[in-house]
Amino acid sequence: MHNITDNIKQVSASLQQSAQQFNRSVDEIMLLAVSKGQKHQALRFAWQAGLKNFGENYLQEALDKIAALHDINPCWHFIGPIQSNKTQDIARHFTWVHSIDRLKIARRLSQQRPEDMPPLNVCLQVNIDREASKSGIDPEHCLELALAINELPRLKLRGLMVIPRQREQLDTQRHPYRQAAELLNNLKKGSAALTSLDTLSMGMSSDMPAAIAEGATIVRVGTAIFGPRTTTKP
Repeated sequence: MHNITDNIKQVSASLQQSAQQFNRSVDEIMLLAVSKGQKHQALRFAWQAGLKNFGENYLQEALDKIAALHDINPCWHFIGPIQSNKTQDIARHFTWVHSIDRLKIARRLSQQRPEDMPPLNVCLQVNIDREASKSGIDPEHCLELALAINELPRLKLRGLMVIPRQREQLDTQRHPYRQAAELLNNLKKGSAALTSLDTLSMGMSSDMPAAIAEGATIVRVGTAIFGPRTTTKP
């Protein structure tokens, strides 16, 4: 567990170095610890080491951790694909959802978000590389979906999330993230209702500098913090 503290220091230092290199403020970049496949004890240790935001892909695994960590109450982000029968628990237990690509799912989250909770922060997942194997909406359909979601009560549309295909060089890694940043700007220019969008959830351990260079406000880091996953996919 002590390795987690060292890993967090290394990742935070890398984030700070990239922010400085690309003239970004480190205060405007959230480090989201991707904790799928990790035991709740590891998350508790990471929380004690200073991390407050955790991203989960699988609902039942996440609910078990939420129950185990109710005393510290971290900020929970759902970042995986969403099935219709999962929306009620997601709406009740998470602060952020990064992976919306259908209006049907957004409507269910809106209807099922408890009225005594703050609005659920949501991002559109964009299939920026148009990969058949990945979830996400095509870029040209984002404006229509964003406008529809922006009208829903109990949700707060924040921005975009992308998971591009892996690239090796910084210049090529930056390309899809630049496209995502341009898309966000175009959405804001396309409608006065969307001018408050402020979030780009993009970048992982292998390409965090490229994402930060192009304006990432949330970077999602898993194994670089926790090491190999200790459990398998549910």
